[in-house]
Amino acid sequence: MNSLKVKVLLVFMFFGFQSFAQELFQPNWKSLKTYTVPDWFRDAKFGIFIHWGVYSVPAYGGGGIFGEWYGNDMYQKGSAAYKHHIETYGTQDKFGYKDFIPMFKGEKFDADAWAKLFKKAGAKYVVPVAEHHDGFAMYDTKLSKWNSVNMGPKRDVIGELSTSIRKEGMIFGLSSHRAEHWYFYHNGRDIKSDVNDPKFDDLYGPAATGEDSLSTTKISPVFLNDWLLRNTELVDKYKPQLFWFDWWLDNPSFQPYLKSFAAYYYNAGIAMNKGVVLNYKNTAFPDSAAVIDFERDGDTKISKLPWQSDDSVGDRSWGYIEDDHYKTPQFLIDGLIDIVSKNGNLLLNIGPKADGTIPEVQQHLLLEMGKWLDVNGEAIYGTRPWKIFGEGPGMIAAAEKAKQNADSYKPEEKEFTAQDFRFTTKGDDIFAIALKIPTGKIILKSFGKTQLKKKVTAIKLLGSSKDLKWKQTNDALVIDAVGVYPSEYAASFQVAVK
Repeated sequence: MNSLKVKVLLVFMFFGFQSFAQELFQPNWKSLKTYTVPDWFRDAKFGIFIHWGVYSVPAYGGGGIFGEWYGNDMYQKGSAAYKHHIETYGTQDKFGYKDFIPMFKGEKFDADAWAKLFKKAGAKYVVPVAEHHDGFAMYDTKLSKWNSVNMGPKRDVIGELSTSIRKEGMIFGLSSHRAEHWYFYHNGRDIKSDVNDPKFDDLYGPAATGEDSLSTTKISPVFLNDWLLRNTELVDKYKPQLFWFDWWLDNPSFQPYLKSFAAYYYNAGIAMNKGVVLNYKNTAFPDSAAVIDFERDGDTKISKLPWQSDDSVGDRSWGYIEDDHYKTPQFLIDGLIDIVSKNGNLLLNIGPKADGTIPEVQQHLLLEMGKWLDVNGEAIYGTRPWKIFGEGPGMIAAAEKAKQNADSYKPEEKEFTAQDFRFTTKGDDIFAIALKIPTGKIILKSFGKTQLKKKVTAIKLLGSSKDLKWKQTNDALVIDAVGVYPSEYAASFQVAVK
């Protein structure tokens, strides 16, 4: 029996024989490109990302680094993190990254409380980090002693979250950032540090240096096989319906292993009789073989294929740092609306503290999003893009940036006005969402008789029973000033057409 048949048989033995009606995936691009994104993901629109790990102990973001990259930067001679580490904890040979692990206790971690918060935020799926670049597993693994069950919190964080999240009716996913572990600690090779102590090779890993550190061809088969085993173990143990990969998997060395994992995961989804999603960045997959994820960015037009944007509540880090600068509810809600109008999902990240508490400012942002979605969720969940994604002066600002060869357009609060609208659709209705609360008459040029080529028959303001006064002319749909709106930040109009 060849290896592929053995692997497929093991998948079905583990998950149970459900249905053989669907053809199994093979580890090649031709087969994997037949993948179809499940409806649950297309309907969900909003998920929560969680960066929680050992890096939340130093909680340092000086010098412009992300907090979760502290383990890399603390060994880089001359960097802000290097200097901060020596001043605060001592030299890197006496106090290395491993020495933060006993301080990472998570004594106030409450998976049920987290899940209830995410539910109130309006999230439909949750994606905690199972392992970041630092190589510390936040789950019960047989492949490394450096995990949250043996050390630190001494709890199966991923296991507890998977139970609590599902109990609240949300979809459970997880992420692996293991690929970048190949070189993550390489700075420690160049100084006197514990990275060079053979006793800790099983944590610091290859710490590849020189041309090997970012090589596209020299990653060892031992590391690649370990990468594959860790990820299939996560699938087998926790059965995530979304598996998120960080960048660097477009590295050619990973391609055979990536195809094997994708086939294994998709076949596990068939065996579970549940739709699964595999997220990737850059060019790791062909377009239709998985769902692309843009970091702090997104598509500038309606995409034919579903996509995802991951962003964080903090501007300066993904993991918790003490002096982060946080976005506003207006920014986050406008971002969600803009993304959904273009066939995307928003995966919004939070970074809990080392003790397992979620900072109040982060909780506030999530709850404000939940309050808005309680009123306006019908215009978001389960919707699909309309023929155009929107109208308004903010789109003109984006076009001007493009003319100036600026960076790709990213929504900014100052560019959105009450005249900026994004459109979604569900059934026969179109939702027109104002990105700021209107203060007067509303004019929607896209809904004029000439452009719409349909008759508007009714308009409803979501969250309100108030009768609206409106008229459809050849040039526009004009809605009289509403007065008091049922929600803050943005307003959604449900437009029935015939």
